[in-house]
Amino acid sequence: MSLHTSGLRGRLRTALVLLPVLPLLTALTACGSGEGSPPVAGALASPAPADDPVAGVRAVESIAALLPAEVRKAGSLRLGGSVGSPPSAYYPKGQDKPPAGQDIDIATAVAKVLGLKLERQDASFETILPALGSGKYDVGTGNFGVTTERLKSVDFVTYINDGQGFAVKTGSTTLTGQVSDLTQLCGLTIGTGAGTTFEKTLTAKKEVCAAAGKKPYEVKVFSEPGAVTTALQQGRIDVVMSTINGLRHQAAQPAAQTTFLGEYHRLDVGFAFKKGSPLTPAFQAAVNELIKDGTYARILKKWGTTPSAIDTSQINPAEHT
Repeated sequence: MSLHTSGLRGRLRTALVLLPVLPLLTALTACGSGEGSPPVAGALASPAPADDPVAGVRAVESIAALLPAEVRKAGSLRLGGSVGSPPSAYYPKGQDKPPAGQDIDIATAVAKVLGLKLERQDASFETILPALGSGKYDVGTGNFGVTTERLKSVDFVTYINDGQGFAVKTGSTTLTGQVSDLTQLCGLTIGTGAGTTFEKTLTAKKEVCAAAGKKPYEVKVFSEPGAVTTALQQGRIDVVMSTINGLRHQAAQPAAQTTFLGEYHRLDVGFAFKKGSPLTPAFQAAVNELIKDGTYARILKKWGTTPSAIDTSQINPAEHT
């Protein structure tokens, strides 16, 4: 996130985001479950819940005072976010805007506490973190998981705990029960999103099958929303690895015909910033204010993600192992 003193008023516009969509079949791209990962695909775009827990949020002067002076003067931030599937971020009416979801509500509420306008720009999941470094965006959302590797170049302010999970086509007997060890995947074809923690985890640990004397698993990576789920339904892959919340939400939709196999690995998820960004203390304080006043709990209840609630926001916490 680049905050330049000169010309900030004209350039400091934020694109708001957060993790893929759901037209007929959608795919999960964000491992926000931590990593950046795209959301899971549902079967049909579903209407957003009608309640609006963000409506009553007001600016808190003591927290807004934590922002750099030039940001307060500009009154806005550029937010780059990915939109994929519920509950993180998706288009309830297909490709029609505006997007809705847990990430959208949390980002909007934080901006209101800070007295800022978020100028949202939808972006593909894999392009957001690099764009923070170049100064294109001030903050990024996309169900980005906090990992040791990412912390080398990006700062995070956490707002939820998601993670990695697996799902299969309903009725499949290829894989049943919770996946607690990747050797359970040996000999199978796994689909996941490009540039996600899922892809990195599967690639980094591919040797576990050979070490166990088993046939390696194959990883197929998809960059387009919906492609992973489509491949699963068509039998081109055996299992999907994506975010816990996304896969659980998808499996709850009868038309999706997927079965959630449970959690594999938890990850903190956060707002992403360029390394060294002066915005992190203000964002952390804003998230904690929302937790304190109950808005945060109401947002998670709205989107069915209460089990992923955090007690307090952190800046750059260590990756869960």
